[in-house]
Amino acid sequence: MTAIEQYLIDTYRASGQGAPMPPPPGRDDLAVLRAVRSYARFRAVLEGRPARHPWRAALRRLLHRSPGRPGRC
Repeated sequence: MTAIEQYLIDTYRASGQGAPMPPPPGRDDLAVLRAVRSYARFRAVLEGRPARHPWRAALRRLLHRSPGRPGRC
């Protein structure tokens, strides 16, 4: 059963019982990702590391590679 099918069953059941409707699947995904990112930054500060964004650091490493230096695979 997919998440959408389960959501439809839950909304049908909630409407029959007069209960509040459940949130649609995926509604809070971005909020969870933001919370994980800010927790990782918080842990980095507590451990004495710079609180940089990991994607930006990886992109910076890729873009500023010297021509003679081989990439990691």
